[in-house]
Amino acid sequence: MQKMRGVGLMLLIFSLVLPAVAQDAAATEEPFDMATMPGLWETCPTPASLSGDLTIGAIFIQTGNASVYGIPQTQAVELALAEINATGYLGAATLNVLVEDSAGDAEQAIAAMTKLVEEDGVLAVLGPTLSTEAFAADPIAQENGTVVMGVSNTARGITDMGEFVFRNSLPESSVIPGTVAGTTAALGLEAVGVLYGNDDDFTRSGYDVFRTELEANNVAILGEETFARGDTDFSAQLTNLLALEPQALVVSALAAEATQIIVQARDLGYTGPIIGGNGFNSPAIITNAGDAAEGVIVGAAWNAASADPYSLAWIEKYTEAYGSPPDQFATQAYTGAWLLATAIRCADSTDKTAIRDALAGISEFPSPLGLFAFDENRDPVHEPVVQIVQAGVFAVLETGE
Repeated sequence: MQKMRGVGLMLLIFSLVLPAVAQDAAATEEPFDMATMPGLWETCPTPASLSGDLTIGAIFIQTGNASVYGIPQTQAVELALAEINATGYLGAATLNVLVEDSAGDAEQAIAAMTKLVEEDGVLAVLGPTLSTEAFAADPIAQENGTVVMGVSNTARGITDMGEFVFRNSLPESSVIPGTVAGTTAALGLEAVGVLYGNDDDFTRSGYDVFRTELEANNVAILGEETFARGDTDFSAQLTNLLALEPQALVVSALAAEATQIIVQARDLGYTGPIIGGNGFNSPAIITNAGDAAEGVIVGAAWNAASADPYSLAWIEKYTEAYGSPPDQFATQAYTGAWLLATAIRCADSTDKTAIRDALAGISEFPSPLGLFAFDENRDPVHEPVVQIVQAGVFAVLETGE
C-alpha cells in the first residue's frame, strides 16, 4: 500500500518526461497509448507472481435502445486489454474478459452477474451499464467477495451496497451541482420546467439532485411532469410545461426517451436550452435528434476537448480502431479496465480481497479522465465539465466561473 500511495515519484517522473514524450510522438506521428505513457509503470513493480490467463467479467448492454451505451463500453474494454497484454503490464499473465449482455433488464443483469461470479469465477466485474441493473446485480458480487466496478452508474447509493462495490463514473451528485450552477450563471436562469422518468433508479436520482440544486441556486420550478421508460409520446407533458414559459427545460432521462423529448420539444416550437442528466451524454442523441439537439446542455465526467495527454492518446487510439471518436461511456470503461489491471498488478495476486484493497488504494492515477482517485466510499474523485451541443458535437460550455 505504501507503493500504491507513493505517487510523488510517479508524478515527478510524469512531469519531467511527459513533454519530451509528447513532442517526440508528435514529431514521429506514431500514436502512443496508456501503456507507453509515463506514470503508470511507476505505480507499482511489474508483478512477479502472476502468470497464465486471468479473466475479468463485463456486463454491458449489447441489445436494445441502451446499447448506445454498452457497445462503446465493450469496444473500449477490448482495446484496453489489447494494450495491457501487448505491453506485459501484468508480467507473465494475460488478461481476458468475458462479456455478458444485460439488455437493460435487471433480471438479465442478475443472471449475468451470477454466471460470471459463481460459475466463471472471474477476478472482478466491470458494469452493469445501468444503475437499475447495478442495484439488482451488484449484491451478488458483494456476497461473493468479488470486486464490481460501475463505469456508468451515477445514481445515489451505488457504493453503499458494500466494500467490494466501486465506481469510476462520477455520480449525478458530483456532476449536476456544477451543471446547474454553471448554466444558471451563464444563462441567468430564474425559472424552469422539469421532466423526468419516475420508474428508473438513475432518472429518479438525477431528478432528486436537479431539484435540490435548482432550489439551492434560487431557480424556480414552474412545473414538473413524469414519464415511464419506454414511452415515446411526450407531447402532453411538454405542452403542459411549455405553457408555463420556462427559460429552460430540465430533463432526467435515458438516451431513447431523451432523444424523443428533444425532438418533440422543438416540434412544439420550443427553442430554449434543454438541460439533461448523464443519460444525455451519448453522441447517439446528437445523431438521432439532429439539429434539434443544438443547445442541449449536460454535465459530464469527460469531454473530447480535454488537452490531457492521456485523453488525446485515447481519442486517437479509439478513433483509429473503430472509425469514430469515443464518448464518455467508452472513456470510463477504458479507464475502468486499466484501473482493474493496475489493482491486479499492484496486488501481484489473484486473491480477490487483495485486489479489492489494491484498487481502493489507487490515488492520483493518470488517465483519460484526468488524475483519478477513489474516495473513502469507493466513489471517483476527478473534475467534471459542463457541455453544450454546438455544430453537432459536445463543446465545453463557457460558464464564466
